[in-house]
Amino acid sequence: MPRRVRLALVAMSLSVLIVTALPIVRELTRRTDIWWTPRTMLVPLADSADRVEIYVHGQPLAKLIQAGQVQILEEGRPVSLGAGDVGLRFNNSDRVRAERLPRLLLSAALFGAAALYLLFLVIGRLVYREERAR
Repeated sequence: MPRRVRLALVAMSLSVLIVTALPIVRELTRRTDIWWTPRTMLVPLADSADRVEIYVHGQPLAKLIQAGQVQILEEGRPVSLGAGDVGLRFNNSDRVRAERLPRLLLSAALFGAAALYLLFLVIGRLVYREERAR
């Protein structure tokens, strides 16, 4: 295989290797705390029933709040909490990771194939037998 052709194939293989490695590196270096619901968008207790249930002494928190049994001290006097006083934040990292998994697996497979191709190219295993005899 002519030297120019081999160098061109090595350059193309390296570029494919870099392009397929970028999503993997980005995912591995991403902060894990960015998937929490923002504090300004707290989910009310009633709207979060499909994802979480909070129990206090074996009773649902929503039921206790409706009955006025949950209180906090505010300036030294007890105040009953209302339904609007309780908000929840969710960590959605598991859902985001599940959505990204197929793309990351594809990137990893392409990375492996490009690395294998580059290895064969560098060690000369892609040369035809007729070319070796020359």
